[in-house]
Order: sequence, then C-alpha cells, then structure tokens
Amino acid sequence: MHAITIPEPGGPEALVWDEVPDPEPGEGEVLVEVAASAVNRADLLQRQGFYDPPPGASPYPGLECSGRIAEIGSGVSGWSVGDEVCALLSGGGYAEKVAVPAGQLLPVPSGLDLNRAAALPEVVCTVWSNVFMIAHLRPGETLLVHGGSSGIGTMAIQLAKAVGAKIAVTAGSEEKLRRCAELGADILINYREQDFVEEVRKATDGKGADVILDNMGAKYLDRNVRVLAVNGRLAIIGMQGGVKGELNIGALLAKRAAISATSLRARPLEEKTAIVAAVREHVWPLVAGGRVVPVVDQEIPMHDAATAHRVLEDSGHVGKVLLVVP
Repeated sequence: MHAITIPEPGGPEALVWDEVPDPEPGEGEVLVEVAASAVNRADLLQRQGFYDPPPGASPYPGLECSGRIAEIGSGVSGWSVGDEVCALLSGGGYAEKVAVPAGQLLPVPSGLDLNRAAALPEVVCTVWSNVFMIAHLRPGETLLVHGGSSGIGTMAIQLAKAVGAKIAVTAGSEEKLRRCAELGADILINYREQDFVEEVRKATDGKGADVILDNMGAKYLDRNVRVLAVNGRLAIIGMQGGVKGELNIGALLAKRAAISATSLRARPLEEKTAIVAAVREHVWPLVAGGRVVPVVDQEIPMHDAATAHRVLEDSGHVGKVLLVVP
C-alpha cells in the first residue's frame, strides 16, 4: 500500500507519499481500506517532530478516517467485511489501509457521504468527551468556544445548540463569524478587534461562561478564568497560545470553578472505547437526522498532503480539510 511518511521532520514538504508494508489486524482489530482521512493540528506537530505517536501506534499521521472493512481480526464481532465505517485512530489515517481497534469504529451515519464521514470521529469524540462527559454542559448554560470556525469549533456549536445551550464563539474574521452564526452561534466575537471577556459578560448580564472549550492554552488562561461564571468549567484541549501561564488561584476559588486538560490520542484503549460508545449513543442519531453535519472546507488528494497542511497552517479554512484516497 501507499502512505504518507515523514523521513525527516520539517515543513509540509517533509510529507512523502511512499510504498510501505500493509498493516495486519491484530487481536480485536479490523483492517480498514481507507477512503478519506482528515487533517488535524496534531498532524502538523507530528510532521514537525513535536508529537510522536503513542507506543505501538502506526508511525504515519492521521487521527481519523473513513472507509470499508477489508479484513476482520480474531476476537471481533458485530462487524463484517464491506461495512462502511469511520474510525478514531492513534495514527495511520494518511494511508490506503489502517488497522483499527474494533472499539474505535463507528458506522457511517445513514445518508452521509463516505468521504465526509472522515471529518467526524476526532472532532466529535473531542467535543463530546470534554464538553459533555467532563464539563457537563447543560441546557440553558453558556458555552464559549475559542476558534469557533475550526473543525472542533463547528462541531461544538452544533452539539451545544442541539442540547439547548447558548453559544459564544471567537474567530478572526467577519466571514468566519458569519459561518459560525449559520451553525447556531449566538454571541460572535472577533478576537482581533474585541475583548472576549467583555463581550461574553455583556451578553450574559455579567454572569460569564459556564463552560469554555479552549484550544489556546497559556495565552488565554487568565482571561478564561476571569470570564468563567460561578461554578464554571474550563476545558483546555490545545496549546496554540503557549504552554506556560500564570493562574490566579484566588479567582478560581472565588468562582468555585474547575479546569480540566485532556488529549485524546494517548488515552488508553478502554477510555477511547467508552468515548466512542457514548458518541454512537448520543451524537450519531443527531447526525443521521441531519441536526449535526460535518463541516468540510475542501477535499485534497492524499498524496498531496503537503497542500492540505499548508491550508491548515494558513488558517483560512472553515471546518475540516479532508485527504481523499484516489
């Protein structure tokens, strides 16, 4: 088969479409013939040499894919050769085939294009596990999403809207904010021109955000704590704004607030299996019913993954960028 390899870390040109050995499904795994994968910022870090795959994972980038089951490993039940699936991966999505633990498989929702299904697993599992399983967003509460036009952001808006929450988003252009509004965002904040603390407080009569989904990390830490409501929950899922920040413990105590920080890729298999099962139960009916849709900016041939990485680095996209196997 062919896969995107990284002979030496570097820029987008470091991604090489090369012939590699076929993977074999192990105990509890299936082999998926890949139709499409999606680009995530973790892939950019891996390409640069800053984010190695977990032990035992595929060395190729790609944290999600869609495709058809080509082979069933021992100990797997409930799936058949030919089933159309999408999958949460620890790596290996940028390839023509990938071995996947059966617990990380999801059926392609009814009526959804197979390629577009590749835009779902990573973002849905990230949003559901952080916003709902950890931060417990409830109907009527306010969710603040940083990077509302990203793949994570566009999914968070839709899922929060589906449960009856109020959604505030930050984005860097009026066009991106317009797209967020179309998906259901209520409070639109251009972070280049507005202070999100001031805008969220104003829109919530001074209460603040009950839950914050943050991809920035250190740069926003102090302001995130300031804009949290009493009993608020801050979920940190990224470090685009740095890794070291100063935390005012007194402000956190005064608000009886909580901070969680998670990554999905390195979680144990049993945790990923539980998240995928929850997503299938709670989110898949929303996707099948058309209430939640994957937002795809463009599809690019997988052998040209370098172009897809440049698109992500330029940050002009809305939603997900897919890599499609020709």
